[in-house]
Amino acid sequence: MKTPMKTTLSILALAISATTAVNATTLTRDNGAPVGDNQNAYTAGPHGGVLLQDVHLIQKLQRFARERIPERVVHARGTGVHGEFVATRDISDLTKAAVFKKDMKTPVFVRFSTVIHSKGSPETLRDPRGFATKFYTSEGNWDLVGNNLPVFFIRDAIKFPDMVHSLKPSPVSNQQDPNRFFDFFSHVPESTHMLTWVYSDYGTPANLRQMDGWGVHSYKMVDAEGDVTYVKFHWKSRQGIKNLSAKDAAEIQARDFSHATRDMYAAVASGDYPKWDLYIKTLKPSQLADFDYNPLDATKMWLGIKETMVGTMTLNRMPDNFFQETEQAAFSPANIIPGIEPSEDRLLQGRVFSYADTQLYRLGANHQQLPVNRARVAVNNWNQDGAGNHGHQKSEVNYQPSRIDARREDGRGRYSEKAVTGHTQQKAIEKKQPFVQAGVLYRSFGKKERANLIRNLAGDLGKVRDSKTMHIMLSYFYQADADFGKRLTKAVKGNLKQVKNLVK
Repeated sequence: MKTPMKTTLSILALAISATTAVNATTLTRDNGAPVGDNQNAYTAGPHGGVLLQDVHLIQKLQRFARERIPERVVHARGTGVHGEFVATRDISDLTKAAVFKKDMKTPVFVRFSTVIHSKGSPETLRDPRGFATKFYTSEGNWDLVGNNLPVFFIRDAIKFPDMVHSLKPSPVSNQQDPNRFFDFFSHVPESTHMLTWVYSDYGTPANLRQMDGWGVHSYKMVDAEGDVTYVKFHWKSRQGIKNLSAKDAAEIQARDFSHATRDMYAAVASGDYPKWDLYIKTLKPSQLADFDYNPLDATKMWLGIKETMVGTMTLNRMPDNFFQETEQAAFSPANIIPGIEPSEDRLLQGRVFSYADTQLYRLGANHQQLPVNRARVAVNNWNQDGAGNHGHQKSEVNYQPSRIDARREDGRGRYSEKAVTGHTQQKAIEKKQPFVQAGVLYRSFGKKERANLIRNLAGDLGKVRDSKTMHIMLSYFYQADADFGKRLTKAVKGNLKQVKNLVK
């Protein structure tokens, strides 16, 4: 017996409706496929790198990088300065990178920035400050892309778009809202350390000269024999560190939206050139397992490891044109040179892709031909065509290998080797330790710094309407330090018993 057409269509409509209803709350990729894990990137075992086949991670980062044009999604407001870096110590036992040969002088371009707020925002707003340095080395350009704070909110790049979305203005009201970002951070306990930094007075530096810079991530240094050392970078300001209280910041903002840029350019114009000494901390691969946290976790500092000074940077020249240099400067941790490589830090692995991809989107395939981004050494490859190409290729050969017009490989550019065993996975790292270093930081603050931290945090956390979210956040700070948690709970009129009950 044949099924009437009307009945068939009704059955089909019901099936589609049922499918839609089932999938209405399911997180999917753009092709509609369900997302199996939106918390952890796909890695080669617990200590291996992130796999390129993680199409969900790649799609999130690609889509995130394309959300704004032409303004940067993050680090939109920036101040650029030219200068030079002089290596002061022979560290050839750690790296073959020519930039670190003793007495080597290397031109640099530094872009300071705010992270979350828009291009026209005041420089007084509470925000991490970007501290990105482009070294025009004799072996190509190396970008050390960091911040003025030593750690970050998250440890896995798969959460980066979500984190920034929560901190950006609401898509409905176009207002930044603590209800949104604390909702996100209440699910991310490892953010406690960075939140303690940001809500301290370090979140509002007085200017760009009197703040430190940090590489944040762990990198690898590789010597001439291929031996690997893990390294963290720290720029120490010779001008000292000066921060603003919330009251100071409000008073300055009432008078000047560009106080930090003005201060930097006035210093350079007067010949009072700001200087930073570059320090490194190092660990051998065999030492990574010696800690009660993962040293490749971007939410952690390497506490107790001594620092060694390796050079000094002096900033001495303003850009000739803001747009051509500061706005078109393109930084990415993908810009590496022989002797320096990314580590297996999960956040850094994502940034290696996403920052380079962002610049391709913002400025085009040939953005590294722009003067501010151009290497000071000859660039020889067969990357061709595309918008804005002003190279000077004359050869009929545009491929490699070739005997007609050879371009030889150089073994110095080969990556170091790392043994990889085990299974691919999507799991959080072991040894998370989300609260310990936040407590160490809190206890390092003086009486006034603690009071300002409590006041600053309470000002935003007290606006959170959802009691559960607020008390989860309070429990994080309580686990970092009991005094920290108690004082903050009192400041927002929370329930201390409820806070303690949330402690696991």
